[in-house]
Amino acid sequence: MKSLLNRSEFYLALLILLLCVVIGSLNPHFFALQNILGFLKTSSVNGILAVGVLFVLILGGTPDVSFTAIAQVVEYVVVLATLRWGGDIAVGFFIACALGAALGAVNGFLIHYFRVTTIIVTIATFNVYYGLLYVMTGGGVIFVVPRFFKDFGEYLILPTTDASGGVFGLSLLTVLWAGALALGWFILRRTFLGRSILAMGGNEIAAERLGIRTFWVRMFVFAFVGLLSGVAAIAHTAIVLSAIPNSIVGKELEVIAAVVLGGASLFGGKGTITGTLLGVLLFAVLRNGLVLLNISSYWYDVAIGIAITVGVSFSAFQQLRSRRSKVNVIVAQAA
Repeated sequence: MKSLLNRSEFYLALLILLLCVVIGSLNPHFFALQNILGFLKTSSVNGILAVGVLFVLILGGTPDVSFTAIAQVVEYVVVLATLRWGGDIAVGFFIACALGAALGAVNGFLIHYFRVTTIIVTIATFNVYYGLLYVMTGGGVIFVVPRFFKDFGEYLILPTTDASGGVFGLSLLTVLWAGALALGWFILRRTFLGRSILAMGGNEIAAERLGIRTFWVRMFVFAFVGLLSGVAAIAHTAIVLSAIPNSIVGKELEVIAAVVLGGASLFGGKGTITGTLLGVLLFAVLRNGLVLLNISSYWYDVAIGIAITVGVSFSAFQQLRSRRSKVNVIVAQAA
């Protein structure tokens, strides 16, 4: 029980429960299964992106901010390519994953060889990717996407009919998010690669001395972020049924805030899939609650700012406490 009380995930889960009780008491429709499945579906894009952001934070602390630009480029390219040359959802996923991984790998290569902070490199590549997209497309919107995107987004597992005749069920997009979470958990907790990522986040020099090939680990992490950005781009297209050059860009802070609030350290070496899931769910519940209670969406931006402040402060406090405990151990040994 004591270890549970020391985990940020525990308090985050309590906060989500409290929010659900408050919102549900003010609007009972919040607890309707149709509503819950609905906001889980719409949160799947951020949820998939958050898994990638978690890996970057564990590896090096400072976040990657280019993932939305990668997703935006991938979305436009996949829609344009499948409209021009045809294909199906499998072809769309293949193009998205390959292009996303390639763009993400560029970040990993630059960061490793030039030893520049992740956030600086990814701010640069964000502007390059996003700028090139606008230059090449002229900011044009593709309003008609291939039919398979709509079919994929509307596919329901165990569909049910409500009293008014509407059909609802577990969306395939939510399952896709669950798959990204499962894959992320497996890599971090059940593979040597995952242990290498955690080790590099804790101390990269020590990891190199242990024989960990830091270049390839870093390349994997950033390629993985790009790949998940591609998957998120497919999910986003299936929801909005269009390709808008600026429809994903701008969500960086929301996704990063969810991961940081979920317990990922801004000093690297720490973070969990469970915490990331809870962080995304917190913002999903909050956004849905504001809509149901007819409260201005600007309060959602306020909540994101508060979440980042709380997450950063908590991370810094834990780092400071860890350093003090190490100093106390050294002093005790010397005495």
